[in-house]
Order: sequence, then C-alpha cells, then structure tokens
Amino acid sequence: MTPTTPLLADHVKQAKHSMDKAVDAVKREFSTVRTGKATTALLDLVRVEAYGSEMPLNQVANVAAPEPKLLTIQPWDKALLKAVEKAILASDLGLTPSNDGNLIRIPLPPLTEERRRELVKVVHKFAEEGRVAVRHARTEAISKIKKTEHVSEDEKKHTEKDVQKLHDDHLRQVDEAVKAKEAEIMEV
Repeated sequence: MTPTTPLLADHVKQAKHSMDKAVDAVKREFSTVRTGKATTALLDLVRVEAYGSEMPLNQVANVAAPEPKLLTIQPWDKALLKAVEKAILASDLGLTPSNDGNLIRIPLPPLTEERRRELVKVVHKFAEEGRVAVRHARTEAISKIKKTEHVSEDEKKHTEKDVQKLHDDHLRQVDEAVKAKEAEIMEV
C-alpha cells in the first residue's frame, strides 16, 4: 500500500457525504410538497415579515395538524396574526387561511386531479435537481481520484468503481423517494 491510499478513501468519503446531502435535500424538499394530508412541514418554507425582517413561520408561531385535513397556526405574538395570514396567502401553496383573532385555521381542500399532476411535476423537478447534485459529486470525486499521485492505476480504477456504486445507490434512493411521494400525491 502506498502512503496516499488514505487519500483515495477520503475522496470516496467526501463523495458519499455530498451524495447523502443531495438525497437528504431532495427528501426535505419533498416534505414541503402538499399532499392530501395535513403536515406541518407543508409550511416550512413560509416566511413571515416580523420585527423588521423575514422569519420562518415556525420561529414566530406554533404550527400544528390537529386533524388530517386541518392545520392550525398560533402566533406567539398576536400582533403577527395578519402578517402570518398574509405570508400564507402570498405563498404558492394555494391555501386559504381563516383568522379568528387568536388562531389561524387552514382547511386543506382535496386536491384536484390537475393539481395532483402539477405537484408530481414539481416532485420530478426536485428529484432531477437531486440527481444532478449526485452526478456532480461523482464527477468531482473521480476527477480528484485521477489527479491523485503516487497511486497505481489499478487502485484508481477500483476506487472509481466504488464511487460509481455509491452514485448508483444514491440515484436509486432518489428514485424510490420519488415513487413514494408520487404515490402519496396521487392517493385519493
């Protein structure tokens, strides 16, 4: 073994870390895509104008899903009720909040077939971004492996195959997540 072999292992480890992050990012983005069920993650990307800056909704209010088709939002500062309501209306989630002075209720209407198809397209777009990130991590790792000095060509080829296996495994994870999310969206 040459002394630089741990360097090859580092390249593989870095590639795996980058690919894991890409898959996690895809899954996190999927959680913000609306399905038929109420989930607090649906509002994770909503930002509220509060105290002179834009803040994530979950930092200014308690978000809950007490029923399968209902979300409730209770701002910790009642003065923010209007700002929270405005932020939800401004988001592209297609939700209509109702404000009773203490609590904001968001009933989740059933998704139309057309809206379901649009959401599936959004999921596929997120997935493709994830696939591109995984491919980029592979390309970067293989480039680093090829530039590594004092290592035999056989070791480099073997390490490149390891990176390719990681790549294939992570793409499979993205595809499985897409299938699961698609099934969840299309479920009536």
